[in-house]
Amino acid sequence: MNELGRERSEHQPYPVPLSGAENTWMWAHEADIEEGAQRQLRNTANLPWTHGVRVMPDVHYGLGATVGSVIAMHQAVAPAAVGVDIGCGMTAVRTNLRPDQLPDDLAALRHGIEAVVPVGFASHGDEPSTVRTHADLGRRYRAVMDGFDALEARHLTKAAASGQATHKAMTQVGTLGGGNHFVELCAGDDDRVWVTLHSGSRGTGNQLAQVHMGVAQKQEHNVGLPDRDLAVFLAGTPEMDAYLHDLWWAQAYALLNRDVMLQAVCDELALRLPGVSFEDPIRCHHNYVAVETYDDTELNVTRKGAIRAGLGDLGVIPGSMGTGSYIVRGLGNPASYQSASHGAGRRMSRNAARRQFTAEDLAAQTQGIECRKDAGVVDEIPAAYKDIDSVIDAQRDLVDVVARLQTLLCVKG
Repeated sequence: MNELGRERSEHQPYPVPLSGAENTWMWAHEADIEEGAQRQLRNTANLPWTHGVRVMPDVHYGLGATVGSVIAMHQAVAPAAVGVDIGCGMTAVRTNLRPDQLPDDLAALRHGIEAVVPVGFASHGDEPSTVRTHADLGRRYRAVMDGFDALEARHLTKAAASGQATHKAMTQVGTLGGGNHFVELCAGDDDRVWVTLHSGSRGTGNQLAQVHMGVAQKQEHNVGLPDRDLAVFLAGTPEMDAYLHDLWWAQAYALLNRDVMLQAVCDELALRLPGVSFEDPIRCHHNYVAVETYDDTELNVTRKGAIRAGLGDLGVIPGSMGTGSYIVRGLGNPASYQSASHGAGRRMSRNAARRQFTAEDLAAQTQGIECRKDAGVVDEIPAAYKDIDSVIDAQRDLVDVVARLQTLLCVKG
C-alpha cells in the first residue's frame, strides 16, 4: 500500500484504488461504477500525459471522459475531458428571509423568475436588460463580448457560418438552457432562504468546444488512442495555445452568464418580497481547467463534474430537483487534488429515465415543490440521480458541510 493508502483513517473508507490504473484513487467503490465509466477512467489514467486521476462519489459515464473525475495532465489537456459546456457551474446566495416569510403559493414567484430568465432554447432578444441596469455587470459584459471576435475558433462555429455567432453569444448571456440546469429557491437548515442556480457557457461554449475537439482528433500524436474523444493538445503548440485562449474566455463567459441570471432573479425577488436582501454569492465552476501544482509539478487540472475544494473554499453541491443542495467548505485535501463532487451524479441515463418514469411519477417525487411536472422534464426526476446525502457522506475528508438546503421552488428549461 502506498503513502496515500496508509494515510486513510479507519473511519474514512476512501480513497480506494481503481484496478488497472495505478495513478487513480476514488471516493467511490469500483463495483458501484458502471462498466463504461470504469473503461473511460482506465483509458484516461493510462494516457502517457496523465499524472493522475481522482474519482468523485458522483462518478458516472460521460462523453470522452467520466463525469465526476479530476484529471491532472503534464504538458497536455484533453478538450473532451473538459466537455462541451465549458465553465458550467453553480452559484448560490443566502437571503435574509426565513422560509416561513415566503408566500404559501410559490407559483407566482416561479412564473416571475421564468419571465426574466429565458429557459430551454430561449434567449434574450437583444443584450440582457440586467446589464443595462447594473453598471458592474455592464462593464463585465462589454469586456467579455469585446473578446469574442478574438476567439480562435469563433469563425469556425456553425453560428459563424450563418452570420449569427455574435448575436447568439450576446443574447444568451443571462439564460438558463435546459437539461440539468436550474434556478431554485431553497430552505436552508440555517433557517434562511437561499437562491441557487446551475448553468454554463450555453451554445457558444458548446460550439467552441466542438471545434477544438475536432482539431485535437486530427493531431498526429493522438493516432491510436483507445478513445478518440481523449485526444489531447500538447503544450507549446499553436493548437494548445488556441484552445486555452478560447477556454479561458468561455469560462469567463459562463461565470458572467450565471451572475447576470442571479442578478435578474434577485431583482425579481426584491420586487415581489419587500425587504429581502442578499449576501455575497458563492461561485464555483465544475467543468473547467486550472493550472495547479501537485507533487512539485505544474499540472493542467481538468475538473469534469468536480469542484475545487481548497482549504476554506466555499462550494455548492446540488442533488436533484426534489432534494436540494449542500453548501460546503473545502478541506484542501491534496489526495483529491483539492477537489470534491459537483453534485449527486446520475444513476441512470436520460433515455433510461424517460423509459422508466412518467409525468405522474415526477409529480409524486416532487410533491410540495413548485416546479414543472410535465413529460418534458421526466429525465430530471429525482430517482434518476444518486442519493445526495450518501454522496456527501463519502467525501467527509474533502469538505465540511456549511448548510443543507431543501428545494422549495425549481425552474427548469
